Amino acid sequence: GRTTCGYFYDGDRRVLFSSTHLEGDSCPPQPDYSKGYVWRVDAGYDIFTARPDGSDLRRLTKTPGYDAEATLSTDGKWIVFTSMRDGDLDLYRMKTDGSQVTRLTDRPGYDGGAFFSRDGAWICYRAGYPESLAATLDYKELLSHQLVRPTHMNLWVMRSDGSGKRQITSKPGASFAPYFTPDGRSLIFSSNWEEPTSRNFDLYLVPTEGGDLQPVTRDMSFDGFPMFSPDGRWLVFASNRGAKARGETNLFLAEWRP
Repeated sequence: GRTTCGYFYDGDRRVLFSSTHLEGDSCPPQPDYSKGYVWRVDAGYDIFTARPDGSDLRRLTKTPGYDAEATLSTDGKWIVFTSMRDGDLDLYRMKTDGSQVTRLTDRPGYDGGAFFSRDGAWICYRAGYPESLAATLDYKELLSHQLVRPTHMNLWVMRSDGSGKRQITSKPGASFAPYFTPDGRSLIFSSNWEEPTSRNFDLYLVPTEGGDLQPVTRDMSFDGFPMFSPDGRWLVFASNRGAKARGETNLFLAEWRP
């Protein structure tokens, strides 16, 4: 099957990930790009943990539908993830043993890519909510084929219990991959809002209270998936810059000086 969204925890003694291996040996089919740029949200995904050598495999989710995009609180006690278990792509929280599952979002549309703040009090995430009847029908039609169209997304934050939801960005294009800065006062994220129909994604900062966006990178290619080292000194991100072939993506490290 296909395995995705790996994440170390418990002092690097365990790995959290999502996989379709229980559905079959073959990988899910590639997205149907005749429908435009779409992502697959395959129903065969469930969330698992294992030791780094692959032993002691434990299944955490057993409900029908997509369960993936799981990340952990820094204290290693809570997992936030995206699930289709109630008929829509919403965010849920659970203990690392799979217990105490709580639904955090319930607005029609796609909620995903969530991360906890360092103190565990807040969660940031990307959301794509249909804003018209036509967009709603399109979203539901794609979802019936296990697809989403991630071309218009904005960033939100909420308390870790799902209360206090607040929209942080309201821009054209797709803003995604948010991550809290080390001081918890801003989000770093990737967006093509300045060229919404292009693949020119750059990294930006925005205060968690909302406000103006501050560019972090300026490259005429894709920069995305930013995260900080645990000590807050380093920023790591993925980029197509310097690619020798179309779509080649590499990792880059930069010293962070706030």
